[in-house]
Amino acid sequence: MGRYRIGVATGAWLFSGSHNRVQLWLVGARGEARLELRLRPARGQEEEFERDVPKDLGPLQFVKLRKHHSLVDDAWFCDCITVRGPGACEEATFFPCYRWLQGQDVLSLPEGTARLAGDNALDVFQKHREKELKERRRLYCWATWKEGLPRTIAAERQDDLPPNSRFHEEKRLDFEWALKAGALETVLKRVYTLLSSWSRLEDFDQIFWGQKSDLAERVHHCWRDDELFGYQFLNGANPMVLRRSASLPSRLVLPSGTEALGAQLERELQSGSLFEADFSLLDGIPANVIRGEKQYLAAPLVMLQMRPEGKLLPVVIQIQPPSPSCPAPPLFLPSDPPLAWLLAKIWVRNSDFQLHQLQYHLLNTHLVAEVIAVATMRCLPGLHPVFKLLIPHIRYTLEINTRARSQLISEGGIFDKAVSTGGGGHVHLLRRAMAQLTYSSLCPPDDLAARGLLGIPSALYAHDALRLWEIIARDDVVRGDPELQAWCREITEVGLCQAQDRG
Repeated sequence: MGRYRIGVATGAWLFSGSHNRVQLWLVGARGEARLELRLRPARGQEEEFERDVPKDLGPLQFVKLRKHHSLVDDAWFCDCITVRGPGACEEATFFPCYRWLQGQDVLSLPEGTARLAGDNALDVFQKHREKELKERRRLYCWATWKEGLPRTIAAERQDDLPPNSRFHEEKRLDFEWALKAGALETVLKRVYTLLSSWSRLEDFDQIFWGQKSDLAERVHHCWRDDELFGYQFLNGANPMVLRRSASLPSRLVLPSGTEALGAQLERELQSGSLFEADFSLLDGIPANVIRGEKQYLAAPLVMLQMRPEGKLLPVVIQIQPPSPSCPAPPLFLPSDPPLAWLLAKIWVRNSDFQLHQLQYHLLNTHLVAEVIAVATMRCLPGLHPVFKLLIPHIRYTLEINTRARSQLISEGGIFDKAVSTGGGGHVHLLRRAMAQLTYSSLCPPDDLAARGLLGIPSALYAHDALRLWEIIARDDVVRGDPELQAWCREITEVGLCQAQDRG
């Protein structure tokens, strides 16, 4: 018994009307009390209330909420509730929510301390987590977007998603305004360039105006340099293709007259300073047709040498793999005419864009993250420590991926309209990449070791990845946690379509 101080943090109201009535129950180990609160229609603020309770509730276990139902269902997004009790209970008890309250349902929020599943069927927290998961499995269902690819949330459009997986208003406005601003900039640049001719590489400066950064300016001035070209394989947007050579690639056919090059490659190989970036995954992928114009794709191989000072420099570029029905593909060297060498490097960068966007960004990041997000919602209750760790990171995964499938990589989407791998080639490439996906390839220590990139001072991505990996704690509790094991099975056997059979 005594006075309780209650803090209510509001994320948003669907509408901003007058004061909103909320019923709140404080549920303790020895009883519960029902209170009435009137909340202002403010967002991003915390309101405090003091209420007297005539009985001893004991340690608080739950807070229950129900929003008053009016003629218009003014949905309320509650961030969290904090309660300070009388006497020895003055320390704040935290009840995380971060969900929408709609209709007349009562939402039960357990005290926020992370808890693993227990064996006591009478435990109130155990009953809560079982009820929560049953409801979540009803809301978060699996679907198949394309055969041979990871499964997805069952939603054709963002409006089909559960409300708690949708963009918050600020996020939605920021995202949609960024799209509109980008589209407007493209149109303006298109109109501008229609009025002028293009005869030199420097003419590309006409479309690089607007917001700039120091890094963008540096790349603008150095993009043709071999040093920057090699550096990008180590620390650029896609540091996932480079590997140290264990032997000369079988696809590298050295024609007559290149004996000096072969000897150089052998020396670099023996000293451990020979590296390669092989884009063979693109070989045979059908290229797009954009506005009636045939597009083209390369599947290059780049051989690079690591200099003693840590610079990675290209030695030779092969644009396409050899084919039995065609002459040996030409090799491009730094000693070639400058524009021929530059064009070869541009084809490599184009192929790097395709793999980065589809294999390493879309598949390994977005689609794998979606599998983890759906499995998390289906298998881990809010009280689980791994749920608490993951939920800020997967907060918007389902909506951004659903938008991508309906606008970006859909039939007639942006990839079909503007990218060489569009028009179906992107799906072929994704399937190839999915067939090669292994657990160890997603673990930086294993992946970097397999690619021979450990211990290279200039490999900054590798250093950062290992430091982040070492932060993650692992212990034997994982094996005995039934919820976590169910989560792992849901990811591997369901979301990744029996991936345990593919390593």
